Amino acid sequence: MASASVADTTAAEPTPDSTLPVLVDPVPLTATEECAAQRHQLRISRAFSGTDTAAYEEMRDKLTSLNYPAARIHRMPDFSGEPVARLDLRVGAEHLALEVTDINNGVMVEAFGAPEGGSVTEVRLEPQLDEPTS
Repeated sequence: MASASVADTTAAEPTPDSTLPVLVDPVPLTATEECAAQRHQLRISRAFSGTDTAAYEEMRDKLTSLNYPAARIHRMPDFSGEPVARLDLRVGAEHLALEVTDINNGVMVEAFGAPEGGSVTEVRLEPQLDEPTS
């Protein structure tokens, strides 16, 4: 029996030749990155305000129309059927990245810190739940 539980735990861990991504935790943003994040969040939220983005391609096209390079826009798994993209805004030693999720008539834009050397798609973010209003 003990050998079965050992096999179960090792089977769940990715092997070195596994194609599964290795998820990493976000890193803290500096005060300067936080300030830049707020400007990007406002800009993107305004651009998507009053629009329902039905597909990732529409979201990508809107972000590229805002002069974000297509190579820095990454598709993420849909959230409840709505498109999600991550935007890599890292320059030099900075860590700023954004997650853009379609919501009814606009988008939710969440800033996070992506570590150097990895993809923004490999950062593990906790789902952001709205506080109950009643």
